[in-house]
Amino acid sequence: MSDRLLYLPLGGAGEIGMNCYVYGYGPAGRERYIVVDLGVTFPSMDGSPGVDLIFADVSWLEERKERIDAIFITHAHEDHVGAVGHLWPRLGAPIYARTFTAHLARLKFEEHGHDELMIKTVSAWPQQVECGPFKVGFLPVSHSIPESSALVIDSPAGRVIHTGDFKIDETPVVGEAFDRALWESVCKDGVKALVCDSTNVFTDTPGRSESEVVEPLTELMKDLKGMVAATTFASNIARVKSLAEAGTKAGRSVVLLGRAMRKMITAGIETGIISDFPKTISPEQAGDVPRENLLLLTTGSQGEYRAATAQLSRGKYLGLKMAEGDTVIFSSKTIPGNEMPVARILNNFSEMGVNCITGRNDIHVSGHANRPDLTTMHEVVKPQIVIPMHGEHRHLREHAALAETNGFKGVVAPNGVGIDLTGDTPKVTEYVETGRTYLDGKVQIGAMDGVVRDRIRMAQYGLVVATVIVEDDEPLGDCWCEVRGLPEIGLSRAPLVDVLEADINQFLNRAGKKTMRDDGKLEEDMRRILRKTTNDETGKKPEIQIVISRLSA
Repeated sequence: MSDRLLYLPLGGAGEIGMNCYVYGYGPAGRERYIVVDLGVTFPSMDGSPGVDLIFADVSWLEERKERIDAIFITHAHEDHVGAVGHLWPRLGAPIYARTFTAHLARLKFEEHGHDELMIKTVSAWPQQVECGPFKVGFLPVSHSIPESSALVIDSPAGRVIHTGDFKIDETPVVGEAFDRALWESVCKDGVKALVCDSTNVFTDTPGRSESEVVEPLTELMKDLKGMVAATTFASNIARVKSLAEAGTKAGRSVVLLGRAMRKMITAGIETGIISDFPKTISPEQAGDVPRENLLLLTTGSQGEYRAATAQLSRGKYLGLKMAEGDTVIFSSKTIPGNEMPVARILNNFSEMGVNCITGRNDIHVSGHANRPDLTTMHEVVKPQIVIPMHGEHRHLREHAALAETNGFKGVVAPNGVGIDLTGDTPKVTEYVETGRTYLDGKVQIGAMDGVVRDRIRMAQYGLVVATVIVEDDEPLGDCWCEVRGLPEIGLSRAPLVDVLEADINQFLNRAGKKTMRDDGKLEEDMRRILRKTTNDETGKKPEIQIVISRLSA
């Protein structure tokens, strides 16, 4: 049986977030594997109420745990590293990352009580890690977080470049510049496949440098009256630094608000990524500074309910309050799907008389490569094939079409589709069941376990609980009902509980011995009657819970 080189995405291909990719080499069904990234995505009240985090379903990997040689993390954004503390016990392989990412991964391991020695720090290219049939190196790229890296993945079947998240920025404020000469030297002997970020494939203009935002931000803050709050991704250390520098130049004292932002800046300083971050003051000290001389840097640019920006929009945070005439700057782009929570915050501020600045291109640049920059990457790498990743399905298709236009073979491989890269022509060889795992409190549950589905049904349709006591195969007294999430009065103008109890007790008093001694049959009939009555009274078909208690002689 001949060996093959396999690429298999489990998360991040067909969606933005929850990144998890698998590479395998060896005989089909007996490959050795490496995993690239273990990220999270965030829940919404609409689709996943009550859930804390969402990550890829790694059941397929867990079943092959003994053949996983290593896990590589490209950079420290949560959608790439956020699940390491949760999923690592199910996979067990050593984790490799560069200094800054490894530092944050160890903090996650510490929170979960895992062995921090399983996280190995690796230097940038040309260092390579040998693991099974693979040799893997970290090739620096520019992005919106320090030490972002593409992976150079060498196998007996050839070299693969996995870009991770990247942009082409030769003057980043924090982190490494894109080094075209280095990339060309790495790719000069041939690259079998470029597995490439697709996030901004629909943006036709060339990407802009992070260094271009400091001056516009400074001029903006000089002209604003009152207190200013500016929000961006906490992990975008370069932007946080740009905002802090702009505020300082504009004569404002800088306050960091939000645990995630403080954590990221602290990590940057401790690992030597940041050496000259502007001086900040504490929220307590801010009370002694005139409002017009304050800049609050806040977490929660995507509308996160518990983040500092949202809390300020609802009243105050750590004793600080926005007031009429103050300004909030959103130095970020709203991720698709987050429009509603962001709009809610904007409206809250509007009701306070606080001015909001959003959507200005001069105060935000993306951390991802736009369409012309993707073309540049294709030209630099010159791969045999381009496999788009990190994007919704429409992004993957468009990126594959762009690759074809540029003279390269493009292959669309969404989550669960395994591609054999061994020969000259890539072939689809695997279809793996993929899905999501929910962190629900302290427990991991599958998307098909029914927990979230039941929550959604209860939220949409309400809940009826009916309790009956049975003795000698006859009801002992009346059944009683409780309702949640339903109107108290139905169409008959009587209390809904009274109508439900009347109908169900009428049924129980007429039910035969055969039905009364069969819990399954009794529950089925009660459920049918309760759902029909509730629907007749309210137009809703609620979730029904039946409690049958039997008294023995």
